[in-house]
Amino acid sequence: VQLQASGGGSAQAGGSLRLSCVGSGGILSSSTMSWFRQRPGKEREFVAAIVWGGYTYYSDSVKGRFTISRDVARNSAYLQMNGLIPEDTAVYFCASRRGTLNTIPVSYDFWGQGTLVTVSS
Repeated sequence: VQLQASGGGSAQAGGSLRLSCVGSGGILSSSTMSWFRQRPGKEREFVAAIVWGGYTYYSDSVKGRFTISRDVARNSAYLQMNGLIPEDTAVYFCASRRGTLNTIPVSYDFWGQGTLVTVSS
């Protein structure tokens, strides 16, 4: 089982980026998919999750600006990030777990490599 994250890069404050996560083995169809991020000097933190039924959940810091989605046919999940602010600068990780929604990193079974997002003011 592998997850491959991509789509990071640089953006100006107020701009947008879209992250993608492609999974293998049909993992996305029956799992909770989430995005986490790790800002410089900080612990990894929950950003957004989508469960197999399509329910979504966001951290307060990104609610209203970020949108998580999935495409089961493509084994993919996405994070559309709008209204970026410098505090969004972080390495972003996608993760999957075979279970219900959870915001704790250690509860996740599979992780993609990180993709760096840098937002300048």
